[in-house]
Amino acid sequence: MISSINSKSPTLLLSNIVFAWGSSTDSFGFTINHFEVGRGESNILVGRSGAGKSTLLGIVCGTLKPQRGKTIVLGQNFGEIGGRARDRFRADHIGIIFQQFNLLPYLSAIDNVLLPLNFSISRKHACGLTKAKCYAEAERLLDSLEIDTKTVAKQKAVELSIGQQQRVAAARAFIGSPELIIADEPTSSLDEEVQFKFMDQLFSQQKETGSTLLMVSHNPRIAERFNSITQLDQLITKNKEED
Repeated sequence: MISSINSKSPTLLLSNIVFAWGSSTDSFGFTINHFEVGRGESNILVGRSGAGKSTLLGIVCGTLKPQRGKTIVLGQNFGEIGGRARDRFRADHIGIIFQQFNLLPYLSAIDNVLLPLNFSISRKHACGLTKAKCYAEAERLLDSLEIDTKTVAKQKAVELSIGQQQRVAAARAFIGSPELIIADEPTSSLDEEVQFKFMDQLFSQQKETGSTLLMVSHNPRIAERFNSITQLDQLITKNKEED
């Protein structure tokens, strides 16, 4: 059973986490004693490749289950609910900007933005339930991220530039105002000028929705804009490098 959301609890709390891939002594694994992100905060996890960030994000999203410890997101202990309930919770409360964006290539940009509403009635309700209101909210998000809603938004995702795809992916994460936004290296394929412009847009959306932002990056130059910076090699104690 999914517990009710406690608005006074932190958005994210990891406590005494122990995770390992398989039972082999040479498999990748790590421990995390304590990691917490408060409501409405922005936290950036900074670390090099192989530091464990992909596995950590999998635990936070509920797609990976640690062998020991507590993963509590928005007051919900993931260890107390099954896989299908975690999937439903993730669809309702977590927006994800993937490193490779994961847009459906032959859907239009705006239809990609609307996709999460097919899996979450609560996010659809936040947009106004009707098709017209949901469409208008998708257009509003795209417009705020400088995607032309009369032309570019109607193009197939495969026809968009990398920068345009990135902003569509951000709009998709924010639609329906999920409480937690996870951004997995979203600026890695962009040049520096475009990176900083995208971060302006990202923080603007976070402020408007009141969401919590957790971002992973290997670029320390963008870290100073976040409420808190977490060095992965200080957070995670691992037994070998992640592939």
